[in-house]
Amino acid sequence: MLRNWMVAAAFSLAAGVAHAQTQTEVVLQYPYPELFTETHKQIAAEFAKMRPEIKVTLRAPYESYEEGTQKILRESVTNQLPDVTFQGLNRVRVLVDKNIPAELDGYIAAEKDFDKQGFHQAMYDIGTASGKVYALPFAISLPIVYVNLDLVKQAGGDPNNLPTSWDGLIDLAKKIKALGPETNGITYAWDITGNWLWQAPVFSRGGSMLNADETRVAFDGPEGQFAMKQIARLVTEGGMPNLDQPSMRATFAAGKTGIHITSTSDLNKTTQMIAGKFALKTHTFPDVVTPNGRLPAGGNVVLITAKDKAKRDAAWEVVKFWTGPKGAAIMAETTGYMPPNKLANDVYLTDFYAKNPNNYTAVSQLALLTKWYAFPGDNGLKITDVIKDHLNSIVNGARAKEPEAVLADMTKDVQKLLPKSVGAAR
Repeated sequence: MLRNWMVAAAFSLAAGVAHAQTQTEVVLQYPYPELFTETHKQIAAEFAKMRPEIKVTLRAPYESYEEGTQKILRESVTNQLPDVTFQGLNRVRVLVDKNIPAELDGYIAAEKDFDKQGFHQAMYDIGTASGKVYALPFAISLPIVYVNLDLVKQAGGDPNNLPTSWDGLIDLAKKIKALGPETNGITYAWDITGNWLWQAPVFSRGGSMLNADETRVAFDGPEGQFAMKQIARLVTEGGMPNLDQPSMRATFAAGKTGIHITSTSDLNKTTQMIAGKFALKTHTFPDVVTPNGRLPAGGNVVLITAKDKAKRDAAWEVVKFWTGPKGAAIMAETTGYMPPNKLANDVYLTDFYAKNPNNYTAVSQLALLTKWYAFPGDNGLKITDVIKDHLNSIVNGARAKEPEAVLADMTKDVQKLLPKSVGAAR
């Protein structure tokens, strides 16, 4: 009996070893653990059921998009890259310029009925650089307005007729602020990664960051002047406190802020933090002019960085599943992001949006979606920091009363960092 048990155990062990040897490991790394760790764990568990021959290993996450890009740039030199990396939408360009990610056009062309799995041209466009596809979008966000309806009622506002303009929001913020010294009227996540909420009000008025050939700053025109003025008004008129993004979220979730403008990506986490303490309603971003007004798509894309052919092929199966209908639906249900996959939105998530109208606010703005801009040249990341520093001088109160002068100084500093001539890779 013992002998039979030992033989069976040996066979079982041998089978397990053989299975492990036939598995291809794909190492995956992603940003923002507080938003995405549970998401990637759930998708990985579903993927393992479908493709047991591919082992997905989740590497310790990046803390932010900036850290993720910088880490990939370093690891490309030291040959320590993961096989799959999730990066901010606006960072595809810099990685392509360094020849780091694999082209995906061949994989896409080889797929049959890919459109029936929810993939479409707009998904490819987001991850295109120099005319080739290098990334597929995983999680898309747009800026929205979060409103504490309890504070709105206390301030005499109408929860069923929330303001849609900057003037209206700031006026309501003043009334909420007047409720007491412990209450904030409004906060605006200006320090969000990649100057995203600087680009949003500029793009919403039809503006751009640079001119057509990317040699000169273009955000110093009327659109940028409008955007800088509104950010300054949040401080001078709305009494916006000088908080960083996590503190803004926590303060709003604690019921101490009436209006908070940030990414839809915060929705799931913020709703959990509120835990029913007050009624939350989301609203569309203010003052988007037509027909040229747009909003930058935030979020992240997935790229293949594996160099080995077998690894790349396995990584493509991972990318397909993560951005396909099942992976995209899990992402939407566990975060506040929107899935770019059509099948996920149209089939998998119809009941979800009906039960969670706050999540549908960003989806209603999809027609306004445009690329999150990345500045050209080796100073692209530095330009992001320069803009952040100038915005900080307004938010911390030092130069809140001189938005025109801040914009002029910001323009000069960014112009100095632009490349003298920009190559074909755009």
